[in-house]
Amino acid sequence: MLECVGYGATAASTPVAPFSFNRRDPGPDDVVIKIAYCGVCHSDLHQVRNEWRNTVYPCVPGHEIVGHIVAVGKNVTKFHEGEAAGVGCMVGSCRTCAACKEGLENYCEVGFNATYNGVDPIIGGPTFGGYSDSIVVDQHFVLKIPEGMDLAATAPLLCAGITTYSPLKHWGAGPGKKVGIVGLGGLGHMGLKIAHAMGAHTVLFTTSAGKTEDAKKLGADEVVISKDPAAMAAQGETFDFILDTVAADHPIDAYLGLLKRDGTLCQVGAPENPLSIAVFSVIWRRRSFAGSLIGGIPETQEMLDFCAKHGLVADIEMIAMDKIEDAYARMLKSDVKYRFVIDMATLPKAA
Repeated sequence: MLECVGYGATAASTPVAPFSFNRRDPGPDDVVIKIAYCGVCHSDLHQVRNEWRNTVYPCVPGHEIVGHIVAVGKNVTKFHEGEAAGVGCMVGSCRTCAACKEGLENYCEVGFNATYNGVDPIIGGPTFGGYSDSIVVDQHFVLKIPEGMDLAATAPLLCAGITTYSPLKHWGAGPGKKVGIVGLGGLGHMGLKIAHAMGAHTVLFTTSAGKTEDAKKLGADEVVISKDPAAMAAQGETFDFILDTVAADHPIDAYLGLLKRDGTLCQVGAPENPLSIAVFSVIWRRRSFAGSLIGGIPETQEMLDFCAKHGLVADIEMIAMDKIEDAYARMLKSDVKYRFVIDMATLPKAA
């Protein structure tokens, strides 16, 4: 077994704290990555506090992982030692269903194996995430980090980047399209950057007028204060696509009414409580309310290459591992621009 140190939670009511654990011994198809940086996703907070009511404890969060390969199995052909590599939200899938064969492992019909809070297929225990010193992953689920990318600022792309890239690409964001991004957080700021790089006319919706300047620097052509009824009304029925990144309760119908006929609002933010819509918001103009879940491995690699080509990385604030609970508290107050990233050099050597 590979002995690891990290930070984890043992119950919903306990803080994330030093935690020692074992990973499986590397197999012939495995890659071992020494983790350099791990992004902090809002999902991490949902999971450690069991807000989605599916957490298995102990839970070591983290699915925005970058580092360097320190060992490869005898069957590994895609990677070599010393290479920069990343791991996102999943470390396994059935590989045989129709979705997996299409490169859509995120929609595996059996269910993909999550980077944490999943089940290790070899040893049967829980999968543990990137708040740790190293990770063992099948080569199929490892991503190449394009040369020259800043590793720390690339880490959030493994979740925030692909979560926004996939729906923007799927629904055709590009020249001649008007695209809205709801919320300017970890997801929203990447959605702005990517939609702008794709060539769409990009509009940010925010409740905070203080975010206007930042939004325009990040790629917004327009900024709409969603609490202003007149400003919202002026945008009515003009959008081809809206990407909603907000992970809290908010009025969906206000945004559905901004879509053109046959327009789509895609939800990627995951609030704790169910959202509701008025059915006539979609019936009236044959609009669609949709969802999207990360992306498959080929598309995630495509996203990394796209970001490298366009010079896109996340705007980050680096933190030490022992400041994670402070980061969670600040994240709940939207007090971060725009993604926390943990420097694993600050991880204690023994728990």
